[in-house]
Amino acid sequence: MNYIRIAKENIDKEHICCAMSGKQSLAKKEWMKRRFDEGLVFYRSEERGKCFIEYIPGENAWVPIEAEGWLYINCLWVSGSMKGHGYSNDLLKECIRDAKAQGRKGLCILCAEGRKREFLADPKFLIYKGFKTADISDCGINLMYLPLEPTAQPPKFRECAKHPRVDGDGFVLYYTDQCPYTCYWVPKVQQAAQEHGIPFKVIHIMDKESARNVPAPVTTYALFRDGEFLTQGIQSDKKFLALAGIRDGRKNR
Repeated sequence: MNYIRIAKENIDKEHICCAMSGKQSLAKKEWMKRRFDEGLVFYRSEERGKCFIEYIPGENAWVPIEAEGWLYINCLWVSGSMKGHGYSNDLLKECIRDAKAQGRKGLCILCAEGRKREFLADPKFLIYKGFKTADISDCGINLMYLPLEPTAQPPKFRECAKHPRVDGDGFVLYYTDQCPYTCYWVPKVQQAAQEHGIPFKVIHIMDKESARNVPAPVTTYALFRDGEFLTQGIQSDKKFLALAGIRDGRKNR
């Protein structure tokens, strides 16, 4: 398999393999363009499909972690027919090579405690590759790390990420443009909530400092209900209505 590194020079003509078409692809690409000078790397298979790794220096990561000197992996995704060919190993190996070249302490990434959850890394794969648990949040999302300097202090969550909670009743959503699927689904969920009279507050995160203070480990999509963290999985309008107890246009009793 051959791989391509997406950069300023080629991003307008290259396909972003995690992106949907049209407006969603443009939103993701614009987010990436503003991150390249901060050290963002997007490395993907030459073949079209979801096979890529995206990472950034920890000090510039859009998540509430303390990880200066580390590389933070935003996303490592191999899916569909591309699974089972060792491509995840290839992508991770390139990230490790780059981390060593930059003199980084190591890599870090988010996963779910004990199992695979949507838009989070597979903990079994990470453990197999030598990752260890650096920190744990109350909602079961862990920060894992692969040290390249044996004596380096592990990265850690900021307090707001360790204890996810917001004030008030109803649904509260934090999201960024880092994932193209948010650009597509968030407006649809907003409309569905409005049509059914569901309290729903949306907070669109537009800068790194705001992201570093989100009251959840994940900032791409963090949905709360009545103050409690609910999910990092991006909801369709139908899935959201089911969460709210509404099926076939009627509220479940």
